[in-house]
Amino acid sequence: MMFSTKEMPSPSSLFSAYASMAASLMLFRSMANELVPHPVRGYLYSTLSYIFKTHSPMLTLVIEESNGISRNQVYDAAEIYLCTKISPNTHRLKISKSPKGKNLTIRLEKGEKLVDFYEGVELKWRFICAESGQNNPNDPFSPPRSEKRFFELTFHKKHKDKIMDCYVPYVLEKAKALKDEERVLKMYTLNNSHHHPYNGFKWDSINLEHPSTFETLAMDLELKNAVIEDLDRFVKRKEFYKKVGRAWKRGYLLYGPPGTGKSSLVAAMANHLNFDVYDLQLANIFRDSDLRKLLLATANRSILVIEDIDCSVDLPDRIRHGDGRKQVPDVQLTLSGLLNFIDGLWSSCGDERIIIFTTNHKERLDPALLRPGRMDMHIHMSYCTYHGFQLLASNYLGISSHHHLYDEIEGLLKETEVTPAQVAEELMKSEDVDVALEGLVKLLKRKKMEGDEYEGEDEKKIGPQGAKRQKTESKQRKSVRNNWKNNTKRSSKRLSAKANHYA
Repeated sequence: MMFSTKEMPSPSSLFSAYASMAASLMLFRSMANELVPHPVRGYLYSTLSYIFKTHSPMLTLVIEESNGISRNQVYDAAEIYLCTKISPNTHRLKISKSPKGKNLTIRLEKGEKLVDFYEGVELKWRFICAESGQNNPNDPFSPPRSEKRFFELTFHKKHKDKIMDCYVPYVLEKAKALKDEERVLKMYTLNNSHHHPYNGFKWDSINLEHPSTFETLAMDLELKNAVIEDLDRFVKRKEFYKKVGRAWKRGYLLYGPPGTGKSSLVAAMANHLNFDVYDLQLANIFRDSDLRKLLLATANRSILVIEDIDCSVDLPDRIRHGDGRKQVPDVQLTLSGLLNFIDGLWSSCGDERIIIFTTNHKERLDPALLRPGRMDMHIHMSYCTYHGFQLLASNYLGISSHHHLYDEIEGLLKETEVTPAQVAEELMKSEDVDVALEGLVKLLKRKKMEGDEYEGEDEKKIGPQGAKRQKTESKQRKSVRNNWKNNTKRSSKRLSAKANHYA
């Protein structure tokens, strides 16, 4: 039966009816909000949601970025795995590339979906970013709003056991293989969100592209081999550490004058083991609890570096008012907290970790920091030796055979304290081999002359007897330098023996 045009309602009457109905609904909603208490409304909403959800055959797994105070490994694996499942239906992607990276890094943009199939089962993934509020709006020092990220994985309920027992482990293994295949070493540093010490911390990373290796490191050969053997032994002994009830970690103390290659040794260790590096500045840490959180946020197979520990562990007064008065935090970073971080129960929260302290003044450190189990191997980075010079000359000048100035340089190095950094700087001044080596000879002679003049000035100041005593001490120091290689060889054997005992 057809309606005539006269029977059709006019547009104005339709709009009036719609407006009247919308107003009625708004009035009903307002009255319901006023008459029905909030807890009752919540209960009714949850009940209705439960009734409707029970009829849905689908199950959704929520995979959050963090699991309490530690990272969620399933989230990290999903982020890597899903970049291999991009489909033509995907509309937005995030891409990036490191300077030395071979391929583009692809990640899902927030809100994007994709479909995966596993043994005939359809799985729907969705990446969600939601803004979370402050923990305590009344606290001006509480962390600000941050982004909460998570994945949703939806599939039919009848496949729950297969997904949990087979698919999720498959994603973890696949992501691990992909990460190992395209692994790029990272250097992590602390990012203090905002300026107040009680706000949270997180690690920011950049690719570690330091070219230092054990082959190019200007270090005594015997000591270098001892370090390499200790590192290789450490990474192979997972079951041994578990059997004897020890955390799978290792501590190294690098000590010696500035410019002797401590930072280069750290980079060489990272490149040798393929471990990421975490650079921890204790001056930015104000509470023992922050140390624990940072430790839990570090990944396995990593090196945690605390440089210049002698300047960092005694920092009780690091905050000042604008007028210069000291402001002491309620809870401070303590030596006991640092020791517990290195060798306490919290240090066992992770595997295959290396902790490295560096210092220019070993004698200033608390003995509690130096005992085995905390710093298992003490590595003395000394002044440049003849072997170190030969390696530097090969690296910088391409010298593979004996040069006529080598004998003179060897004699000068026995009597002069010069760091590998100073030698390298001199060798960089010219690409001409003769000019560069002659410049190094002049540098060594000048340093030797400055040392002799310093002894002469001391004789005037302290008298003949004092000068005689100081001269004897100087000869003793020179004798130690002359026999340094032999001493290092014996020291390396002792270090290796200690490594066998404590590893």
